[in-house]
Amino acid sequence: MTLFSRKRAGLGVLGVAVVIASLTPAGGLAAGREIYLDSRASAERRVEDLLRRMTLEEKIGQMAQIRVGKLRGDCNNVNGPLVDSCLKAVLADAHVGSILSGGGDAPLDNTPRAWAEMNNAIQRYALENNRLKIPIIYGSDGVHGHNNVISATMFPHQIGLGATWDPGLQEKIGVSASKALRATGVFWNFAPVSDIARDTRWGRYYETYSEDPFLSGQLAAANVRGQQARVDDTAQLTATAKHFAGYSAPANGHDRAAAQVPIRQLQDLVLPSFQAQFDAGVKTVMINSGSLNGVPVHASKYMLQTQLRDRMGFKGVAVSDWQDMKYLVDRHKVAPDYKTAIAMSVNAGVDMAMEPSNAAEFTSLLLANVRDGSVSRGRIDQAVRRVLKLKFDLGLFEKPYVDPAKADGNVVNADRSLARQAAAEGTVLLKNDGVLPLSSAAKKIVVTGETADDVRRQLGGWTVEWQGVPDDSPLPPTATVLTGVREAVPGASVVHAPTQAAAVAEADGADAVVVVLGEKPGAEGPADTENPVLTAEQQAWVDAVQATGKPVVVVLLTARPQVLGAAADANALVAGWLPGSEGGRAIADVLFGAVNPGGKLPISWPKALGDPTLTYDQLPGANTSAGAKYDPLYAFGHGLSYTSFTTSGTTVSVDRRDGVVKFTVANTGARAGTAVVPVYVRQPASPVLTPDARLVGFTRVELAAGQSKQVEVSFKLSQLALTVGDVDGDGRREVARGGYEAVVGAEKATFTVR
Repeated sequence: MTLFSRKRAGLGVLGVAVVIASLTPAGGLAAGREIYLDSRASAERRVEDLLRRMTLEEKIGQMAQIRVGKLRGDCNNVNGPLVDSCLKAVLADAHVGSILSGGGDAPLDNTPRAWAEMNNAIQRYALENNRLKIPIIYGSDGVHGHNNVISATMFPHQIGLGATWDPGLQEKIGVSASKALRATGVFWNFAPVSDIARDTRWGRYYETYSEDPFLSGQLAAANVRGQQARVDDTAQLTATAKHFAGYSAPANGHDRAAAQVPIRQLQDLVLPSFQAQFDAGVKTVMINSGSLNGVPVHASKYMLQTQLRDRMGFKGVAVSDWQDMKYLVDRHKVAPDYKTAIAMSVNAGVDMAMEPSNAAEFTSLLLANVRDGSVSRGRIDQAVRRVLKLKFDLGLFEKPYVDPAKADGNVVNADRSLARQAAAEGTVLLKNDGVLPLSSAAKKIVVTGETADDVRRQLGGWTVEWQGVPDDSPLPPTATVLTGVREAVPGASVVHAPTQAAAVAEADGADAVVVVLGEKPGAEGPADTENPVLTAEQQAWVDAVQATGKPVVVVLLTARPQVLGAAADANALVAGWLPGSEGGRAIADVLFGAVNPGGKLPISWPKALGDPTLTYDQLPGANTSAGAKYDPLYAFGHGLSYTSFTTSGTTVSVDRRDGVVKFTVANTGARAGTAVVPVYVRQPASPVLTPDARLVGFTRVELAAGQSKQVEVSFKLSQLALTVGDVDGDGRREVARGGYEAVVGAEKATFTVR
């Protein structure tokens, strides 16, 4: 028997209402005996009431998260309809509290309505087959929208959003993604990525916002606020701060490779972006799959208790990443068997295991650990208390279901104008020798390059499936650069030249040639590269077109800042990143001047292949040889405009806790535009090595031609804290007293911390 198929799926609206009514007491009838079912009681009271009613086996089940593939087909991660026996094994027998979709796990019909019906069916089975009526929570990696759903709007990946320097935009995107996910019954989103971009070889570089912890933290916190906002009548969604912590610093550049991160780097660079999200109220955190200084993070009590809980104040649910407890045995080799690995991880502070394939094994081994004293009952209660509070806080006990009839309307092509705005704001004009903007009166434009009309490359990894849109999948509705250019100049002859030879031939008589370059899509380890450089073929393509003498605009749709080689000599360079569903239209908006580019690099663009870890905040050294100093092709914060801006009159004032920097921004050009102005602090002398500049704030200022505005940017003096002490210090952080400089553009203003 199957519970879900293409023809029959879950509950109708009336059925949903009936079940919900049966779970929620009318008036106060059940409140006296079952406080946990009384929505008027506090979440804390409800948790304690429910916890005391649960058996040990039921508690342990709440600590397991299992892949949806275990509920369908042959119960072994094969796509197919939900099957009663599979559901029973996971939800009834093992009491599992959470289900997830890995990259590519979707219903047979990958439509929003089918997602909603599938999740309703899973939820219904869970509620009808556990005596305490505890709802499951369904999780998914919605890292750039509801990206597992073919018809969903794919937003730019995070590296492109980082280039917007626009927290308000990130909040709107968070709201949009959350609305789409919740409409299909997904109430746990494994996003945003909080790691910072420190090595271009790393396959997840494009999933980060920036190399800078402050910028990353501000954008991620805004995204969290958007995702967790209460904006409609479904249960709430929880975002996830991931991957705590040090995940993006593998020593050899390969995903999940061992990381060596000194305490100063950990506390001053890695953790601040997470702290911003904790302060924003993020409810869950996903733990780093890798090791840090010789200890797997998901087995580190120092990281998961001392840092995460005691120092940073996080109070929510800590979940492992994919199968990480088992990896303690067969990859990290710090545990002799799975039972021991489970005890190590749970005792360190992991509340829920993304197992994801064997519920019975995990729950039975954790039960054995409790019975033999390897894990205390108190630790189990602590973890389950957090899981239950999450479910109460989100409203899942009152609203466990969604209305499938509303799913398509909230997902299919939703908020595409917002996606277009995001892609345009994140487009960075790296170089312009006077060829941009292109004229809307152009007669002939040649569009060429491997990525000019390639949806898969433009959308990148984590789209429909883990490694990107598979070859046998329908393509998500996407405007490529070719599409965007054609729509921007409908009266021109826009020629698609799919090969280098065709591009050279068609350049004759063209007003300009747009060459769109990029990478094959990928994610995690398969996207690692030892050569983060444009391929020789792509460089030769640019060379050949340049030789025609026509104006050449290179558009880079890449997952990282690749070394450009010969492509750097093009007349204009535009970084479009992985811009999503509306990326082609957004880039055309910039190319033809409908949008004045305002994007700024959230990372440093390397000049040579030997610079994969080049960042603007590198520490000073004694070496004075060539290449020892910060000297990228394009610096952090770089980005050109079709107008010009100046800053002047910089002043700074401080009190015991805060600083305020005031200055005037003027548009000295002939076009309206948006100025992104970063504020840095320098410390001429410090007790330990300090970067030449640290970002403490920024602002976006929209100005008409000739207009000026006085603005102010505030910062907390605590942002200036450093980990002090000698090499063997105790990790203490403090704000050093003495003189500092606030830097805005070419100006600086001094202040003193007393």
